[in-house]
Amino acid sequence: MISPAPGAGLPRTYLMRATDTLASAMATYAVPLLVLVTTGSTALTGLAFLLEWAPRLAAFSFAGSMVDRWGAGRVFRMSNLVRTAVVALAGAALFVLPGTGTMTTSVVLTFGAVSGLLAEVSFVAMETLGAEASRRLGNEAHRVQAAQTGIDQCAMLVGPLLGGLLLLTGPTLLLSAVALLALTAAATASSAGGVPGHISAPSSLLTGWATLRRTPALAWLVGGLAASNLATGVLQAAAPITVIHHFHYSTVAVGSVWSAAAVASLIAVWTSRRAIDRFGIWPVGAVTAAVSTAACLATALAPSFATYTVAVAAVMAGEGAMTVVLRTLRSRLIPAQAFGSTLAVTIILVLLPLPLAGVLIALVPPSGIPHLLLACAALQGLSLTACFAGLRRHRAACDLSEPQVSVLRNGATPAPDADVNGR
Repeated sequence: MISPAPGAGLPRTYLMRATDTLASAMATYAVPLLVLVTTGSTALTGLAFLLEWAPRLAAFSFAGSMVDRWGAGRVFRMSNLVRTAVVALAGAALFVLPGTGTMTTSVVLTFGAVSGLLAEVSFVAMETLGAEASRRLGNEAHRVQAAQTGIDQCAMLVGPLLGGLLLLTGPTLLLSAVALLALTAAATASSAGGVPGHISAPSSLLTGWATLRRTPALAWLVGGLAASNLATGVLQAAAPITVIHHFHYSTVAVGSVWSAAAVASLIAVWTSRRAIDRFGIWPVGAVTAAVSTAACLATALAPSFATYTVAVAAVMAGEGAMTVVLRTLRSRLIPAQAFGSTLAVTIILVLLPLPLAGVLIALVPPSGIPHLLLACAALQGLSLTACFAGLRRHRAACDLSEPQVSVLRNGATPAPDADVNGR
């Protein structure tokens, strides 16, 4: 029997990710805006953001275990079917309820909380499916990660724009579009399988934590990602203050900065795939880390708004390309049989610096933000240097040998004690 080509299922995987991510991006944008439109309260808008993201973080405590026990394809399909039902119910309720009022606000807040939780469950499942596809491609795994990162970036660009246009006609059409995207994602996943020969095993955050502890290369990678997220989080949280109070530009200019950054990131992700093909993953990783760190330093020292905009775009371009590198390495380092639980632990650790970034911006006066950015850039540079040095020391765990590539392409999972697990 002839084995299917390693990339045979990639179009389905990409369609699943595109519809799922776009649905999540539109819902994430819609909830705070719906609260603001229906109540006019900025306080409730902030509460909506909190109620949407708190369940997202909580979802990682069980999403990985669900994926490990029941399979990524099944969890992805079920989470999107439930999300379709939740969105449909919310849309129907908003259609019959008055435009404003306590009940309307309660429906929107509840929808945001449940939708956010389901979005992260499907994200963990989708990451697991993407990692399975990466392992089948062996040394060409970065192509899958580049495509997935590009899809995510496009969704974050298109989602808010499309959501804003649909919301002009009312919330019903917007929520109908989200429901249709979620239903499409579920239908596309109807025949998506897991790793052949996968055996369900007990899984939890403790399982993921144990895997992380005995995989030194993965620990170095998570540390580098966390430090990079802290620097990026501080930059993002400080951007409105820097643009409006330091450079004296309008809120529209803040949006233009991130639009330019998003375009630069998309170009960098597209370029990184070809660069890795030509030069290899390690040189590209080192260059993108250096670019990201240098650009972060430049944002703190930028003498003008134009310079600041270029520096922010360079930061996000470096981050986009480096994400492809680090996600490719992560897909190789996490063992397939505990991927979901280990991925959940790594995501929690990588996301923790983001609220810390908000706390730092709240504590530091506007005049001290450039110094904070310099400190974060220095920390990022040191951490990424240590990260890549640590990964290079465990290169055998990061690089797939030819026998492993052959086994993976034939649809099998490497043995638990293979080098790919980083033990």
